[in-house]
Amino acid sequence: MPEGHTVRRLARTHARRFVGHEVAVSSPQGRFARDAELVDGRVLRAADAHGKHLFHVYADDLVVHVHLGLYGKFTMHTGDVTPPRGQVRMRLVGPTHWTDLRGPIACEVLTEGEVDGIRARLGPDPLRDDADPEAAWARIGRSRAPLATLLMDQSVMAGVGNVYRAEVLFRHGLDPLLPGRDLGRERFDAVWADLVVLLADGVRRGVIDTVRPEHRDGGGREYYVYRRTGQPCRVCGTEVQRRTHASRNLFWCPECQAAT
Repeated sequence: MPEGHTVRRLARTHARRFVGHEVAVSSPQGRFARDAELVDGRVLRAADAHGKHLFHVYADDLVVHVHLGLYGKFTMHTGDVTPPRGQVRMRLVGPTHWTDLRGPIACEVLTEGEVDGIRARLGPDPLRDDADPEAAWARIGRSRAPLATLLMDQSVMAGVGNVYRAEVLFRHGLDPLLPGRDLGRERFDAVWADLVVLLADGVRRGVIDTVRPEHRDGGGREYYVYRRTGQPCRVCGTEVQRRTHASRNLFWCPECQAAT
């Protein structure tokens, strides 16, 4: 599933290409057709993101809400608009670019009040200037749930997915099963600050790369533990482990992240 940096990057791209212009909105697939008619031909006022949720803001209290889910994807194009290929849920056409959306779990027109309701259910997003880490700490600091669960709970912290979860826990030597209430404020602050940096780097570069220079072994994106089951830890050499946690794969180093 795309993580917060991907959706933030989409919002910025859509803002550059479409905001301030009248846009044509359609649903070649048909599943978004009625809602598309509500915003077709209107000026796109803003494109924003909160965690994994994307919002296209139009006039008259109309907001297109998109959640990509596991398989959703936007493709960006220039030049002549061509006939749709595959199941295109939403097509957005501006003066210089056009984009097709396929496979989202949500694509719907909402009022601003309904958008506020979605935002209220989400935790703070480390990529947003208005993020309040105190809200995340208030949940984590009193919870018996393990960190591996809390970091993936979008109502606790928005935008963190499986990759960032695994990597930030490793970078701070934290046992994924450590209860949130045993984390401590100092370590929480360090994790939050690191997520701000890592997610922002993901927005800038378009990829997740979490390995510090002294631990790298080549070019391209690199991870410490994510999808490195059975490979030696970059720091201590112990085999990276994998287990299923809340129906998702969890990766960690049993030495560097040993329970204390």
